[in-house]
Amino acid sequence: MNNIKNFIKENSEDLFKTIKELAVIPAPSNDEGERAEFCKNWLINKGIKSAYIDEAQNVIVPMNIENSSEITVIEAHTDIVFERNIPLNYVDDGKYIHCPGISDDTVSAVVLMKTIEYYYHNNFDKPVLFVLNSGEEGLGNLRGTRQIFKDFEGRIKQFVTYDSTLAKINTRCVGSHRYLVTVKTEGGHSYTAFGNENAINQLAQIVNEIYKIQVHNKENAKTSYNVGTILGGTSVNTIAQQAQMLCEYRSDDIECLGYMKNQFNNIFENAKNKGVDLTVELVGERPCMAKDIDIKKIDMLYETCKSIIENVYKEEKVFSAPGSTDCNIPLSLKVPAVCIGVCNGFKSHTYEEYVEKTSIPLGLEISINLVSAITK
Repeated sequence: MNNIKNFIKENSEDLFKTIKELAVIPAPSNDEGERAEFCKNWLINKGIKSAYIDEAQNVIVPMNIENSSEITVIEAHTDIVFERNIPLNYVDDGKYIHCPGISDDTVSAVVLMKTIEYYYHNNFDKPVLFVLNSGEEGLGNLRGTRQIFKDFEGRIKQFVTYDSTLAKINTRCVGSHRYLVTVKTEGGHSYTAFGNENAINQLAQIVNEIYKIQVHNKENAKTSYNVGTILGGTSVNTIAQQAQMLCEYRSDDIECLGYMKNQFNNIFENAKNKGVDLTVELVGERPCMAKDIDIKKIDMLYETCKSIIENVYKEEKVFSAPGSTDCNIPLSLKVPAVCIGVCNGFKSHTYEEYVEKTSIPLGLEISINLVSAITK
């Protein structure tokens, strides 16, 4: 194969040019089509004619998988947490690149695209499915990865996704359930109908009950809950007829996740029993790791990734941590999976998000080395 460091040096300008082009394309979860088209066309223009977009808006490049029952999947997601109305202002100050979504997961997507380019033109003969996947963030509900495991059911041997920082590898997954909760009341004029039930007040009482929950303490497990958004009411002089919230709970332990499910269900049922007109819709579900998964296979994949990263990135020691990523799907299906980082990003999911420029070529070097290391 061609010298990796020479490839990175020769492609540095194109690497950063592509990052800039992709970063300013809106890609909220469930609306990634514009980025998907850009990525597919970019790959085709590099001579990679096999690139295609599936029904879930995944951009897929299959390599040597036709007759293989043991495929390695390598992903990076195209969606970002920001809606279309949020300006994606791109600023390169020489040291950092600033842009909403830049580290989560725009840079990772471009690193994967350049990795695909490298291997496509170097006579690589191992079975790999490269995927620029949709639906990782928020209510995307891991749509893209679910589709991959549906379409290639029983054939995926191992799975790696790029969605972290250079020193961290996610080896355990954080499961979650997310709900859209709606309260409705008669409402009315704030003065003439005073005394009628107010949907905001009723929803606030439910929120208050959620924040009384004592999470189930279990060794080596972490559990959380959150009310993320609230919407409701008509005007300052109207008794609110409707109020909604999005809420969730998370845990990296399947038993703790079940405990939280019971707690939330009890709160919702108690409100209904008190006469509250309440609708609860499950809008997101990320599974925990299967209990009987082969941990040794995950450890082997982790050690391989750790060795590759530490050989390239010498600033920090690599460590493992749980996370909520596309790995939730394979780990729930007993497929060894890890999430690694291919850049150092900061303030992800904020308007001030930025990435360290010098970390990006290191991430590309890690990515290229990793593909051949885990497919031996």
